[in-house]
Amino acid sequence: METTDAFIGLTCVDCGETFDAETATHRCPDCDGILDPDYDYDRVELTPETLDSRPDGSMWRYAELLPFPAETAVSLGEGATPLVECPALADAMGVGRVLLKDEGANPTGTFKDRGQAAAMTAAREHGASEVALNSAGNAGQAAAAYAARADLAAHVFLPSRAGFTQKAMTEVHGADLTVTDPIDGNSQIGDAGTAYAEAMDDHPEWYSTKTFVTPYRHEGKKTMALELLAQLDWEAPDAVVYPTGGGVGLVGMHKAAREARDLGWTDELVPMYAAQAAGCAPVVDAYESGAERHEPLDDDEVDTACNGIAIPDPGASHLILKAIRESDGGAVATTDREILDAAIDVARAEGLEVGATCAAAVSGAFALAESGEFGPDDTVVLLNTGAGNKDVDALRAHLGEREAEAGE
Repeated sequence: METTDAFIGLTCVDCGETFDAETATHRCPDCDGILDPDYDYDRVELTPETLDSRPDGSMWRYAELLPFPAETAVSLGEGATPLVECPALADAMGVGRVLLKDEGANPTGTFKDRGQAAAMTAAREHGASEVALNSAGNAGQAAAAYAARADLAAHVFLPSRAGFTQKAMTEVHGADLTVTDPIDGNSQIGDAGTAYAEAMDDHPEWYSTKTFVTPYRHEGKKTMALELLAQLDWEAPDAVVYPTGGGVGLVGMHKAAREARDLGWTDELVPMYAAQAAGCAPVVDAYESGAERHEPLDDDEVDTACNGIAIPDPGASHLILKAIRESDGGAVATTDREILDAAIDVARAEGLEVGATCAAAVSGAFALAESGEFGPDDTVVLLNTGAGNKDVDALRAHLGEREAEAGE
C-alpha cells in the first residue's frame, strides 16, 4: 500500500491493539471492534499557514492527515464545499451567526462521497476487484460512482424505502443493485443489511465499504471538520448541529477537531450536537438517559419519512455519544413536520436547498436555541449532508400539505 508518512496503522477503539493496515482490512482481528486509522502526529508536516497557500481543490488538500496521498486517491473532486452565511436564520434563531456547510455540492450530492473516496482508495490499494455494502440510499449511490471511477465492480443492497434517485443512479453508475423486498410495507435498512450479510457469506472475496466495517469511511468524512475550521480561520464555532443516523460523519468530525486542537491549530474542540427524527432517535434517547450505548429499535418502531437517518440500530453509538459528551455538545430530536417545514423555510429564507433528512439539523438547532442551549453571540454551524433534490418528492408533498392546510 502507498500511504502517507504519518499513517502508522489501524488501532482498535475497543481493545486498543494496533495493526498493520496492509493485513488488517476491516474489523479488529482480535475482538471484532472498530478499527480507526492512527498517526504519528510528530510526522505531520502541515500547518494552517501551509494550508492557506494551497488551493481548495478537494478533501485531499488535507492528505497529511489521511491514510493515503492525494496522487493515489480515487477521487471525483469531493470536498471543498461552501460554508454559507445564513443571516435570516441567525435572526430567527436569536444567535450571532448561522452558517450552513453545504455537502450537497459534492459529486453525487452528499457527504457520503468523502467516505467512499477514502474507502474505495483502500479497496484499490488492497487489490480488490469487487466491493459491497448495504445502505439507506446515498452511500450506495456514492459507492457505485466511486467504484466506477476505480474500475471496481460494486454490489449495493438498499431497502425499498430508499429514494428513487439513489436507486436509479446506483444502476446508472453500473453497480449490481439489490432492493430488498418489503415484508410489511417498505423494507428497512436492517433488511438490506441482512441481504448484504448473506451475500458476503457467499462471496467472501468481496471487499466491504460498509460503514464502520471499513476503517476509512469516517476518516474521509473527518475532512468536513478540517475544512470548516479552515473556513473559520481556525476558530471553533460554538456548535455544529449534525443530522444523525449512523453518525459516521459526527464521529469523524470530532476526531478531526481533536487532531486540530492537539496539533495546536485550534484552542478548543468543536461542540457536536446530534439531531435526529423523533420517530427514530436511539442516540437522543441514550444521551438523555445517560447511557453509554443506545437501545436498538425494532424496524416496526421506526416512524419517520427521513430515510437517511432512519437507522434504528447505529452500530457505533458509543462513539457518537462519547464525541457529543467529550465536546460538550448535545442531542435533540424533532418531528417530521418540523424537519420538513425547516427544509422549506431554509429554501425560502436563504435560497439554499437542504435535503429533507438533513433539515433535522435545522429544526434541531431551532429547538436547541429555544431551550436556551445557544446564546445571542454564538456561531452555529448546520451540516447539510445532502442536496435538496435527493428528497424532492418528500419536500414537494409536504409543501402541498402545508399549502392545503393554509387554504382551509
